[in-house]
Amino acid sequence: MTQAQQFPVDERGTRQRLDRYLAALGNWGSRSQVQRLIDSGHVRVDGEPAKAGTLLRRGQMIAVTPAPAALPPGVEAEEIPLCVLYEDEWLLVINKPPGLVVHPAPGHWRGTLVSALLHHWRGPRPGLDPLRPGIVHRLDKDTSGVLVIAKDAATLADLGAQFRTHQVEKQYVALVWGRLRRQRGTISAPIGRNPKHRKRMAVRDGGRAALTAFEVCEELDGMTMLRLFPKTGRTHQIRVHLAAIGHPIVGDAVYGAGRTRASATLIRRQALHAERITFRHPHTGSCVSFVAPLADDLVALRRRCTHAA
Repeated sequence: MTQAQQFPVDERGTRQRLDRYLAALGNWGSRSQVQRLIDSGHVRVDGEPAKAGTLLRRGQMIAVTPAPAALPPGVEAEEIPLCVLYEDEWLLVINKPPGLVVHPAPGHWRGTLVSALLHHWRGPRPGLDPLRPGIVHRLDKDTSGVLVIAKDAATLADLGAQFRTHQVEKQYVALVWGRLRRQRGTISAPIGRNPKHRKRMAVRDGGRAALTAFEVCEELDGMTMLRLFPKTGRTHQIRVHLAAIGHPIVGDAVYGAGRTRASATLIRRQALHAERITFRHPHTGSCVSFVAPLADDLVALRRRCTHAA
């Protein structure tokens, strides 16, 4: 049986609801997860079963027995290799390969990053959503590169706040069609749901503000290698912005502006890679930065187009 965690209520918990207090401590997941934990009898106050709305007093003793995480049907641990760039007590940073789906969903219950994490960690992590265990940001299935995963609820909450307040610096590399008129610049265009294709995004009036800075790294045969710095985190932001200025990403079957056939002879996915991520470590407070080397197919594409130029 899992041993209970016991601790006294401090000043922050005085006259605070039990569920709000435990959620704020960040060790047992979101408030809804905490409420489920309380409702299932895993939380006691001064030795007695408690309710989510119980008002606390300073000095009361809380005991929390973490409930075993239940995996949704169809989701299970799988021995999928992970390219680990860094790991400590709180964080796991990987170089995600192209083709790996991050979250399980209908049609993709198996072979996901979540299944790989369950195997890597030898089971679910307490306090984390079993369908999204510690995943604070995501990459599209066919985008490769650096991905940060939290190993506990407190780390997840801290990283989530850094992403929401734009404290995280992200850097991407993409190969796009054509040559840009400027060596560097900024694309500022609102992004919203495409009214004709609801699974796609588009630059449109009334969309959410989106900002992407770019600089040219190398001009190749019929295409350009760019380094990109998204300042906001809209769905498909880089892909949509580059297509909007007439330089879609090579291999992008959704936003490729009819160049799918030409792309198919070069690469089997969009040529987009999350190269670097920089943020404040939630527990040490130091600034950390992680770099993911380019995937093999992008290296081969660049070499091929360099020789042809």
